[in-house]
Amino acid sequence: MTVHASTVRDLPDALHDEGLFFERLAGRRPAVFLDYDGVLTPIVDRPEDAVISKGMRTTVRALARRCPVCVVSGRDRQVVQELMGVDDLVVAGSHGFDIWSPSEGTIAHDAGSGYEAVISDATDELRAALGSIPGVVIEPKRASVAVHYRLVNPEDHGRIGAVVDTLLTERPEQLKVTPGKKVYELQPKIDWNKGRAVLYLLETLGLDTADVVPLYLGDDITDEDAFRALRGLGVGIIVGHAADPEVAGRATAADFVLDSTTEVEQFLSTLAR
Repeated sequence: MTVHASTVRDLPDALHDEGLFFERLAGRRPAVFLDYDGVLTPIVDRPEDAVISKGMRTTVRALARRCPVCVVSGRDRQVVQELMGVDDLVVAGSHGFDIWSPSEGTIAHDAGSGYEAVISDATDELRAALGSIPGVVIEPKRASVAVHYRLVNPEDHGRIGAVVDTLLTERPEQLKVTPGKKVYELQPKIDWNKGRAVLYLLETLGLDTADVVPLYLGDDITDEDAFRALRGLGVGIIVGHAADPEVAGRATAADFVLDSTTEVEQFLSTLAR
């Protein structure tokens, strides 16, 4: 199936063009899926500093009283919960490899099982090869490992990419990489991503019904899988300003745009009314 792609500057704003947005709801109730970094918090230099604001936390909680709300993040699930200070939402961490519900606990599925040793070995190799580069942050996760280089001298970016390429060459059947905003994410090479996770959650939580419109808010390349998965089923909203060099000109399968986390908070407040 061919999926239509636009650039951010071509999309209507979900907040300022709310008439167009609410036409898509057509009286149905939303189920809201939220990425964490870049959506609920601004992108920061160090991952551990991305703590949700009090205002955004209050807004998300208010929305969760009105409709289903799930957080879908590349971070480990427990890390997201700690950063949010919220433990009563469904959270899909590690790109949906680790799903938890406040009513059911861990929601089990087979994706990613059996790759623990591969990820552990890759993490060790990345630390050995890149750990001495100033600014590199290697973030091991339950089902992946991320190499952040936002704080790295641009002269060393090529070296980091070369190390990642070598790991992929050595394990062509075991690992894949997803590039993001100054990050490489190495994951098991299986057919699983945020889009598959959202579809799995819709089915598992009983939200795959005609009266529900799934909304997905994301900002990064990994979120495009969710935008594509919801084509014809729901609404994708990309968060990013057209003037941002990490967003400008990038093709997206999203339907609407919000240009900042401030607009996200305002938009979610509107939904919560």
